[in-house]
Amino acid sequence: MTAVTAPAGRTSAPDRTGSGSGAFAGTGTLIRFGLRRDRVRIPVWILALSLGTLATAGEFTTLYSTAKERATAVSSMDSPAALAMTGPRHYLDDYNIGAMMGHQLLGFMAVLVGLMSVLIVTRHTRNEEETGRAELVRSTVVGHHAHLASALVVATVANLALAALLTLSVLSTGVEGIGTGEALLYGLAHAAVGLVFAGVAAVTVQITAHTRGASGMALAVIGVAYVLRASGDVGNDALSWLSPIGWAQRTYVFVDNRWWPLLLCLALAALTAAAGFVLSTRRDVGAGLRSARLGRRTASDALTRPIGFALRLHRATLLGFAAGLFVMGVMYGSILGEAADMMKDIEQVQEALAKIGGASVAESFASMVMVVVAVVAAVYVVMATLRPRAEESAGRAEPLLATGLSRDRWVGSHVAVALAGGTALLLVAGLGFGLAGAASVGDGGLVLRLVGAALAYAPGLWVTVGVAVALFGWYPRAGAAAWIVPVYAFLVGYLGSILQFPDWMNDLSPFGHVPKLPAADMSWTPLLVLTAVAAGLIWLGLAGFRRRDLETK
Repeated sequence: MTAVTAPAGRTSAPDRTGSGSGAFAGTGTLIRFGLRRDRVRIPVWILALSLGTLATAGEFTTLYSTAKERATAVSSMDSPAALAMTGPRHYLDDYNIGAMMGHQLLGFMAVLVGLMSVLIVTRHTRNEEETGRAELVRSTVVGHHAHLASALVVATVANLALAALLTLSVLSTGVEGIGTGEALLYGLAHAAVGLVFAGVAAVTVQITAHTRGASGMALAVIGVAYVLRASGDVGNDALSWLSPIGWAQRTYVFVDNRWWPLLLCLALAALTAAAGFVLSTRRDVGAGLRSARLGRRTASDALTRPIGFALRLHRATLLGFAAGLFVMGVMYGSILGEAADMMKDIEQVQEALAKIGGASVAESFASMVMVVVAVVAAVYVVMATLRPRAEESAGRAEPLLATGLSRDRWVGSHVAVALAGGTALLLVAGLGFGLAGAASVGDGGLVLRLVGAALAYAPGLWVTVGVAVALFGWYPRAGAAAWIVPVYAFLVGYLGSILQFPDWMNDLSPFGHVPKLPAADMSWTPLLVLTAVAAGLIWLGLAGFRRRDLETK
């Protein structure tokens, strides 16, 4: 038997102290692995955001083709409520098609780009630690900072790819006056904001030991940034300078084309990323800087039941969506009294509103907005209904179902939370819309009418739940296809009404059969049919789940 000793002055073990070059060992491999894991997710995000930009640019070109129509748009946008929803007033000085994109689209898109960046970073850092994979990977020749560094690089690649595709998309519209430099600034403004929120996520993943908590904190920062931007654009301009979304909008792309605000975004992105690396050295793998709160000695009665446990798992997401939808309802309701003036000279919108009907433009506009509210609520119900799939994939479902808990009760508890939670979201959104709308129009009776209009979409939400359950029960790997329902509903229900898609396309969406309250008359028959369809799909999904094998670890 022979033994080989290490040369003098050299250690055989890799450097895992977290300092020096060894702290980033294996980063390149993890970058390639991260890009491979997200080879579907990232392209879907990029294509969806780019196609949304293209569709909106085409809508602007159609709706505001003449100088008179653009002048009308300026007058309708020059109000506190409209500026809070869009951007700074300076864009209105030269309100061409490009300025409309910077004014009305950039702030909204920045929120979505921030969401994409946050989810990328948390997926490749905190989620890896929470599932135990990070500890296994770090037991090899992988440095302490490799996971965070690779996640930030993957997020950077995604944002730069989005910037490139947005640039090409804007140039492809052929809008007069839009040059290559302006289109590039528009694309890079999105990427710069995305990098800021990737850095924010790099900090939040150090604070808490849970992926949802890290994502929730980062999304709260996005919400605060949006509120600061909105408050500053309406009143004190200094508030907008506290928000990276405000910095991106103050490039005044297609108007002044200022590049230097992007340097503020890059500086903040670098600062937050560096803070994330420093904080990561002050905690153990799998732990967070914030110590876990001690729980009760025994579980509450609710947690010992499937429905109570499912509600606890969905609580944070449900509360977040409720707050967001209430704010959305208030924002739309605040401009309800100005809807007639805003839309009076826009022919396509007038035709869409006339097709909806209603005693006033305010009622018709409210009916159109309800589709957007229902689509956002549908996003939640898809997330909630597919939660059992995540539990199954993570291996947490198997030990639960090994007890006396039946498959029907386990999946049914998540479905019940999705059904009730989605309906509650409609109620909250309708209440916010109704309260603000009643104050804007001066009609107190509008509160109950708008709450009822929102609740009318509940059967459509239930069908969305049914589609997701059926896919999970029979074809769990195809569960992501349930996202087609809310995306298609938005395209044909909201944009389709303006762009005049054929009626049969709207009939393919469950939301297309809901009465357009408060403009239209109530009709119970389609709601009862949708409820029956939802019940049938849920029964079908539960039957499929009882018959298929469980994914095990």
